[in-house]
Amino acid sequence: SNGIGADAFALVWDGESVHGLNASGRSPALLDAARLRGAAAMPLLGWDSVTVPGAVSAWAALSERFGALPFAALFTDAVRHARDGHPVAPVVAAMWSRAPFTYAGLEDFAEVFLPGGRPPAAGERWASAAHAETLEAIAGTGGEAFYRGELAARTAAAARAAGAALREEDLAAHQPEWVAPLALEALGARLLELPPNGQGIAALIAAGLVDRRGAALDPDSPDGMHVAIEATKLALADAYAHVADPAAMRVAPEALLDAGYLDERAGRIDLAQAGDPGHGEPRRGGTVCLAAADRRGRAVSFIQSNYMGFGSGVVVPGTGIALHNRGAGFVTTPGHPNVVAGGKRPFHTIIPGMVLGPAGPLLSYGLMGGHMQAQGHLQLLLRILAHGQGPQAAADAPRWRVDGGRRVAVEPGIPDSVREALAARGHDVRVEDPVPGFGGAQLVWPLEMPARSWGAAGDWRKDGMPAAR
Repeated sequence: SNGIGADAFALVWDGESVHGLNASGRSPALLDAARLRGAAAMPLLGWDSVTVPGAVSAWAALSERFGALPFAALFTDAVRHARDGHPVAPVVAAMWSRAPFTYAGLEDFAEVFLPGGRPPAAGERWASAAHAETLEAIAGTGGEAFYRGELAARTAAAARAAGAALREEDLAAHQPEWVAPLALEALGARLLELPPNGQGIAALIAAGLVDRRGAALDPDSPDGMHVAIEATKLALADAYAHVADPAAMRVAPEALLDAGYLDERAGRIDLAQAGDPGHGEPRRGGTVCLAAADRRGRAVSFIQSNYMGFGSGVVVPGTGIALHNRGAGFVTTPGHPNVVAGGKRPFHTIIPGMVLGPAGPLLSYGLMGGHMQAQGHLQLLLRILAHGQGPQAAADAPRWRVDGGRRVAVEPGIPDSVREALAARGHDVRVEDPVPGFGGAQLVWPLEMPARSWGAAGDWRKDGMPAAR
């Protein structure tokens, strides 16, 4: 779900204001985009799906600006776990069990992630000396080894050997970017998401539409669920049409959050009938998020991902680094703002979230799960902000997921009567197992103001949990 070769994003409340970090990487400058634009879709595996991994740069940037400990000290436990082994958790083990089929025939991958020729079982200890050595190199150089040192040279050499486009110059040119968060006043609070190239704007659009058409409706009722589903479709349609590397977008993100525009889009929601505004069809991903806060009043929503499972299947020999497949987030449609090109950031699914009130943060949160994330943010916010549910109750509640067209997947916890009422409105309702398709939430919120003590909630669908020290 995440690793050294991942991308990462964060929202940080420093006690006075919120800072956004976009550490996603760009495609190789020498990428043969013309060849890929002729394909039916972007490849999900292999070097063509690899963009420069940004997670290491996120660790360094966050530590440099906000860290309380020396950078190298942050790696002590991770290095020990990698070298000595760590028990594999149940949900991770279930997802890992698919790896021999997804990454069949990839020897470098198998050497690291299929010890003894098989994936580890739940409770079994998995170790990787290569991971430990790589983490030590990163720790000792402030991340420089990954982008401009030994690890960068190994990564570029592996790309050359495979005939791929990634070069040392691509890695050396990477820089994380501090950005101003997008904000929307809705549901009685100030909702914050990162700007594109991520899909956080879709969560804001959907919240703005529901705020106009039915925030007071019970989120567990057919009416409330229908309005939220229709708002999500419209929001995702906008995201898939417009969100891309900011330099390639033709529509300013702020224009999609304009009050007049949201009024017009909200008017398209038919309260009695399911619509199909033509949004894209989601892909599932693999992501890890954490929400954390401290007694100094600071809070962070941090999210990191290899995208689909272990990512591209490309593992840099001798390093343990599994490279993500974020390049699969590009499209191959000529003229689209998110069309694949060299030196460009793709559409991203992973999004940290934060909610502010008059005195500071009301919620720092995230919800893992590919294109479930923006719609998961909406469902959490509706329950917590509009209906007063506690964050743990909101995380536990049954979820739905828009899957393209009029298709809506729902968890078994949604009653038959609600599913039938949705079907009567024209929704194509399908019941699915909660794991892994409905995401996993992590949330923290202040128990007092100014924020010095915090509550925490985790999601039963994943291996994470609330913890304190």
